[in-house]
Amino acid sequence: MPSLTDGEIRRAMKRVHATGKAEDISDGEGRGTGRLVLVVKPMKTRVAADWAVQQWLDGRRKRKKIGSYPSMALAEAREVFERDFADVIQKRRNIQFAVDTRSGTVGELFEAYVSDLEKAGKVSWREARKSLTKVADALGAGRPAREIAPEEIIEVIRPIYRRGSKGMADHVRGYVRAAFSWGMKSELDYRCVRPRRFGIVVNPAAGIPTEPKRVGSRWLSEEEFVRLYRWLEAPDVRAHRPYTQALRLLMLTGQRVEEIASLHVDQWNAREQILDWGQTKNGRPHAIPLPSLAVELLGTVKPSRQGWLFPSFHDYSTPVKHQTLYCFMWRQRERDVIPLVTNRDLRRTWKTLAAKAGLSKDIRDRIQNHALHDVSSRNYDRWSYMPEKRAAMEQWDGFVRGMLAAP
Repeated sequence: MPSLTDGEIRRAMKRVHATGKAEDISDGEGRGTGRLVLVVKPMKTRVAADWAVQQWLDGRRKRKKIGSYPSMALAEAREVFERDFADVIQKRRNIQFAVDTRSGTVGELFEAYVSDLEKAGKVSWREARKSLTKVADALGAGRPAREIAPEEIIEVIRPIYRRGSKGMADHVRGYVRAAFSWGMKSELDYRCVRPRRFGIVVNPAAGIPTEPKRVGSRWLSEEEFVRLYRWLEAPDVRAHRPYTQALRLLMLTGQRVEEIASLHVDQWNAREQILDWGQTKNGRPHAIPLPSLAVELLGTVKPSRQGWLFPSFHDYSTPVKHQTLYCFMWRQRERDVIPLVTNRDLRRTWKTLAAKAGLSKDIRDRIQNHALHDVSSRNYDRWSYMPEKRAAMEQWDGFVRGMLAAP
């Protein structure tokens, strides 16, 4: 039975202050197995009191600190002892391996997952945090993650789907599924210690079907390419110039729209005329030489004070989002002043027209940073292919200039 009181603790601290000798005072029985103790010791300017769990295992005493008095009150120390250590001691397991047995909450799971994405350098971490924060608010951020049922996740996703945002609904489903999968695996990861155990037995989002993937096939003909490029050079309506510049650079390079939209001055080597990304979607560094048309285009770009080449219209301290460029294109399509095209269609157009310009598939894949899955490319080939890319871009530049010069 517990026997320690706050009065006894205060008296012990006074004795230690007077004598200068440390004392251990125990809470209840447990000698020979394990118990909660308060280690009171003199310091230079004060008396410190630390809560510790004490265990006798194989004839040796082991201790593990769990908090300090009075920031951790007597009642709280007893609760932690009973919750996390009593069963461990009873089973004669080492208390050094005991962990916080409280179930991690939905909010803690999502935050830990997003932090892991950020540490790994994944470009999706911001979008994942935005989506998962809304999901946590709907499910209840303080609820244990292991209590979430598939039906609850469905009820969060269904309204998004019903308002016509099928792609967004599928993205949210994917983020939720990935977060719960991460939570299940993180408890078995011997490389790190998590502050919470989630106790997730089954991924509640695993059985929710995905939205069928529609593989696009749209690409611009040479005439449509010229029509769009000329409109972006001189739009017939008031347009934020960085948006039209970013889209033209996308047309000239065939890169991923997210990587063009978020370009920073640090990624542009004007002397070598190279764009250099430290890390991209496939987790690898990527660099391309630019065709002379793109070099001329970047010469007209005025970066924001924060260094973004294509800043947002509403906030110059941040780069434009790829969704904003998509909406900008969509509005012009509705006015029928540009061809029917999406940002991804522009990447597909580059791939197709560059083939017509005579660029091999291998060099086009490397310029567009497509993942190469053969063993040789993944594990052995470390050549930058910069001379080959530069020659290909010069060839592409001549092809584009020919299109634009045609009557």
